[in-house]
Amino acid sequence: MRVSVTEGARMVETEVGVVGGGPAGLAVGACLRQREVELEILEKCEEIGDSWQRHYDRLHLHTDKDHSELPLFGYPESFPRYPSRDQVVEYLHDYARHFDLQPRLGHRVLSVRRMPDGWETETSGETWRSRFLVVASGYNAETHRPHWPGQDDYEGSLLHSLDYRNGSSFRGQRVLVVGFGNSGGEIAIDLHEYGARPTISVRGPVNVIPREVLGQPVLATAILMNRLPAWLADLIGAPMVRWIVGDLQKLGLQTLPFGPNEQVRRFGKIPLIDVGTIGLIRAGHLDVKPGVERFTETGVEFSDGTQEEFAAVILATGFKPRVDRFLATWDQVADPDGTPRSSGCSSEIAGLYFCGFYISPTGMLREIALEAERIADHIEEQRREGS
Repeated sequence: MRVSVTEGARMVETEVGVVGGGPAGLAVGACLRQREVELEILEKCEEIGDSWQRHYDRLHLHTDKDHSELPLFGYPESFPRYPSRDQVVEYLHDYARHFDLQPRLGHRVLSVRRMPDGWETETSGETWRSRFLVVASGYNAETHRPHWPGQDDYEGSLLHSLDYRNGSSFRGQRVLVVGFGNSGGEIAIDLHEYGARPTISVRGPVNVIPREVLGQPVLATAILMNRLPAWLADLIGAPMVRWIVGDLQKLGLQTLPFGPNEQVRRFGKIPLIDVGTIGLIRAGHLDVKPGVERFTETGVEFSDGTQEEFAAVILATGFKPRVDRFLATWDQVADPDGTPRSSGCSSEIAGLYFCGFYISPTGMLREIALEAERIADHIEEQRREGS
């Protein structure tokens, strides 16, 4: 790292700049450190693993720890098969210490510009110049909050899943969870366990897969079948899924005309990995309703015309990467919603890489580990060719 001060402005130079100090940024940092490449990690928050710490208390990995390790450093043997939120945060801190990674905390990236000899990254603290840039700011960088007619007049509590901690304050209340992803499914369980009366709004057809098959993580099976075409993997897996999960249509859920692997391929959306949500529906502890049409003062009207009252509505409506918020040339490498078109390889702009933006049927953390290794290899190769 080289530091210079010109007319009061601090300029820091490094070989590789990494935007984001979460799992993807740390994984890239470790792989570069192993190759003795100079790097700096810029993290907007004041804590490693901040996004994990801000999620709800009940959160656990939905993928097993053996297939969720970052490169070159595993989870402690004492951790359960599916580590908790706090255990994942502890692992990230241990990971950073193990590789002597010291992210620049509190450095929010304001803009990134391509320069003739590399990249200029302006943060809230200073300006950084690097030959290579890796954007690892996370798929969940910004909450997605849809807006419905009548929402501003709703008198109950309305919050995004990012702001939900636990169900203690909703005991005895009717609560609507909007969204049937993994966050929505687990928050519904949490609400029930705290004595709330949850309902879940499911806008369209879905896929559901079990977390385990015959006592083994389903991810192990997904990895084995990942080389097959998505339709073939789904065809092979369909009888097993139906045997374990059951007939979803009997529970008021519509099913997609194709399986979970094809769902990921077409839409980049992970199906619900069931950790108890389907059992709650089957037992009558979790009501299923269609999509929200509009809000009323005391609840919502659903797309089937029915109205119900709810003391609170929790939006488990997901997140967006939004790299367009800071990357000047984003339109060359990202879709209109700010989602990078590539991940884990060199982008369409030389010297620019994205890590952690590919939704994989074999697990996001596993994919991050693979991507980080590929990016580090490519950077090392480019450095040798340019030296």
